[in-house]
Amino acid sequence: MNAPPETSTPQDWPEVGADIGLRAFGPFDSGRLAHYAAVSGDDNPLHLDASVAKAVGLAAPPVHGMLILGCFEPALLAWRRDIALMGLSAKFLAPILVGEEVVISGRVVRARRVPRPELVLRLLARGPNQDIAVIAEATALHIATEALP
Repeated sequence: MNAPPETSTPQDWPEVGADIGLRAFGPFDSGRLAHYAAVSGDDNPLHLDASVAKAVGLAAPPVHGMLILGCFEPALLAWRRDIALMGLSAKFLAPILVGEEVVISGRVVRARRVPRPELVLRLLARGPNQDIAVIAEATALHIATEALP
């Protein structure tokens, strides 16, 4: 990824511990998974066929992991429009199944003001019963608000 142009640190730049709030996505239905499979090329029958999911011990097909990861950026941008996601790594702990929603939360674990404003965030995707489905770490850089649409 190319880094956005350097900017000065905004006065309201978050500190360590700042919370991004909660943002829900879904519920994910089988039509949405079929559409994602078509556009992503990930047509693994585990995600699309309930009988395959049941054969491996799941109550329903699991949502594609990359589809869940795709929820992190809009959650971050709902919190702050002046950041650009530059990196994201994640560990999948439990599946989100068809018919379920995911709730994204997170907090700042490192905040830097110089040489350029940067945040490292610990992010969680929780499924039903508040079970953690994905734990992730994101790096975000400040972007000039003049560059925003």
